[in-house]
Amino acid sequence: MPEKVEALFSTTAMDNVFSHEAHVRGILAFEAALARAEARAGIIPQDAAHMIEESCKVELFDVAAIYQEAKIAGTPAIPVIRMLTAHLKGDAKRFVHWGATSQDAIDTAMMLQARGGIDLLMQGMLDVCDECAKLAEQYRETVMAGRTLLQQAVPITFGLKAARWLSMAVRQVHELHERRKHSLAVQLGGAAGTLAALGEHGTQVMDLLADELGLPAPELPWHSERDRVAEIAGTLGIVAGAMAKVASDVALLMQTEVGEVTEGTVAGKGGSSAMPQKHNPVDATFAIASARMALGEVPLILAGMMQEHERGVGGWQAEWEALPGLFRYTSGAVEHVKEMVSGLVINHDRMSENLGATQGLIMAEALTMALAPHTGRTEAQRIVKSLCDRAIELGMHLRQVAQEDRDVSGFLKLEEIDRVFDPASYLGSTNVFIERALEAYREASTLEDGI
Repeated sequence: MPEKVEALFSTTAMDNVFSHEAHVRGILAFEAALARAEARAGIIPQDAAHMIEESCKVELFDVAAIYQEAKIAGTPAIPVIRMLTAHLKGDAKRFVHWGATSQDAIDTAMMLQARGGIDLLMQGMLDVCDECAKLAEQYRETVMAGRTLLQQAVPITFGLKAARWLSMAVRQVHELHERRKHSLAVQLGGAAGTLAALGEHGTQVMDLLADELGLPAPELPWHSERDRVAEIAGTLGIVAGAMAKVASDVALLMQTEVGEVTEGTVAGKGGSSAMPQKHNPVDATFAIASARMALGEVPLILAGMMQEHERGVGGWQAEWEALPGLFRYTSGAVEHVKEMVSGLVINHDRMSENLGATQGLIMAEALTMALAPHTGRTEAQRIVKSLCDRAIELGMHLRQVAQEDRDVSGFLKLEEIDRVFDPASYLGSTNVFIERALEAYREASTLEDGI
């Protein structure tokens, strides 16, 4: 539960959700809700529950002192409970934290924070989707070189590239929504997950506590079964990786030798301390860095699934640092990608120039497929490979070499050859795929109502 603010690699909103103060607020929310639940179950007096709730206000607590004391106590819940008890008068003191254990308070507080963090990430991802959808629609007919293994392959459109970003982002919105529905749960198990201190009222109090906090009630306490936390971590890691993919595409397209897109210009953005001519990727850089740091936290949380018996030693505590860090860094990746795609500048002319850079070689597959009905695919590929080698050797455009070749002219008319070499004629199902991505986006947009 680090207090430091990673200004470059997080967001202020996510920092606030995972601050020390927010965590203490979550512990206090647990204690207040527990008291209310136990009063509803008839276990503690209503007036005691009311007094406990009135004292569960974070402004009444010295947050810094709590975490200083936690170094000795082993958990921040212990000083919180001590200070809470000290605030109370009379019999109410007796009923603080009744039947619970420290991990119940900390895990539940973490789940409350995770809920807030997931909501922020869902909203951020929906914003990314909005911007990618605009790009997909606006540039659906802007032809550019598709690249495989960093080499020009066949023509695509920039709209299709944006649609792929969109489709991936939409999937992450759905995954975050699933985590919100199925991976959050209140924690209440008592000393060893039996709720023995609550006698026959244990499960009733668990259900009432869940109702009070608006968190799902688990089937049974999960102190040392950390799959819920691991599921959240895995999803956030994938979200961060997805954002790194988008940012990497943009950084590559911004290379001087490519120059097909650039991040939006703002005074002082993307400059170099040594080279005045440079316009460096900034949002893409920070998005990739944030994603790398987010992905570094995931193995720590997954490793924490190796827990000992009913309550673990070390693995659970590592989550206190790793999970907030993962949320912070993932939010940084999402925020930087949102800023990047919202200001992206598209260089149509450079895309067109790059399409012509290989003198028609990018249309080699198109020529192969035009010949294949006449010769069979294997023979067509052999013919076109020979033509490509000749075009490279002679420094000629592949279309001219094809027009002069008897094997080709015997099967294709000149106008058919010309059509083969029109990049816009070889886009296949591009528009269908863009429409599918846009439709999925429109459906995902309705999830915003559930945040």
